[in-house]
Parts: sequence; C-alpha cells; structure tokens
Amino acid sequence: MPRPARDDGMDKFSRFRVRQQRRGMKLLRVWVPDPHAPGFQAEVRRQAALLRGAPEEAEALTFIEAAADTSGDPSGDPSGDL
Repeated sequence: MPRPARDDGMDKFSRFRVRQQRRGMKLLRVWVPDPHAPGFQAEVRRQAALLRGAPEEAEALTFIEAAADTSGDPSGDPSGDL
C-alpha cells in the first residue's frame, strides 16, 4: 500500500538530508580517480616505481598497517565493525 503524499514539498532524499543534518552530519562529495580511465594503471605504476624503496614508502606502509590493526579494538570485534 503506497504511503500518503507529504505536503512538505520535499522528496525522499531531501528529507533524508535534513534528518542527517539534524544529526550533525554533513554531506561531502568527493571526486576520485576512475580506475577504469585510460592511463590510470600506467600512472599508478609510475607513482609506485617512484616510491619503491623510498623512506616515504616505508612510512606510508607503517601508517596503513597501524590504521588497519584492530587487535586493540575495545569492542572486541576483530573486524573493526561495530
């Protein structure tokens, strides 16, 4: 059975945005590189080759490993999901 129409003039997504804003959330749109775009894989390989063996590579890998480590997660969930 369909829901009755609302007279607030907003569509479903508009009402969702308002609810999220009231919860203290902010809409964020981010443009990211398309991995299917021509030249993407070649650029990834180029940048990886520049970092290979550099101190920045080790620093970045250490950071990623620390961020992914959930062994000290107080929730007790090893996946990090709550």
